[in-house]
Amino acid sequence: MASRRAAGDGRISLGRALIVEDDALVALDLAEALRDAGADQVVVCGSITAALAELEKICPDVLVLDVRLADRDDGWSLAELAIQLNPAPPLIVFSTGTPDSIPADTAALGHVLAKPFPPAALVRLVSENRAPSGLLARLRGNPR
Repeated sequence: MASRRAAGDGRISLGRALIVEDDALVALDLAEALRDAGADQVVVCGSITAALAELEKICPDVLVLDVRLADRDDGWSLAELAIQLNPAPPLIVFSTGTPDSIPADTAALGHVLAKPFPPAALVRLVSENRAPSGLLARLRGNPR
């Protein structure tokens, strides 16, 4: 898991982010915003299939999921898988134009941002909800 150390300019790192979004312009805006805010690595996937391949390579600290994708309309299933695969589950953000379509038990796995939203809203949510890292966090029971 990536540590959330201070970036060279004093910002706190947001770790690694995986964005699963089939609208290329939205994906690029979100990726740029997370990079500018201090993400160490941002990977963008346009489908569940591509995201599954990335989850085999990286353990993201942040997972941004479009709920309705071109290849599947249940993007939240990827969130459930990411939680199962990672010893320290990622911060999950569901991105959707239909927030009421997400089952309540699934929405409880993360945060829901209703589209359209400004990329700054994602950055704010991630920054406010990122887990503390380091020795004190581990002593308090937070493995990040």
